[in-house]
Amino acid sequence: MPKLKTKSAAKKRFRITGKGKIKRKQAFHSHKATSKTRKRKRNLRKSVLVAKSDEKNLKKILPHK
Repeated sequence: MPKLKTKSAAKKRFRITGKGKIKRKQAFHSHKATSKTRKRKRNLRKSVLVAKSDEKNLKKILPHK
């Protein structure tokens, strides 16, 4: 059985919380920012948890985190 490798792209984009959930940044923050309200841009700065349906696939590509 070969060693499991972590996907480099996933390593840069996701973090594991203390309870094992996966955190990610939100999209649509920087592109065409002038047309978005201050409130919307401020809320997009915050990180959010990955959806439950995607967690299983992400755990496979982040085996050592």
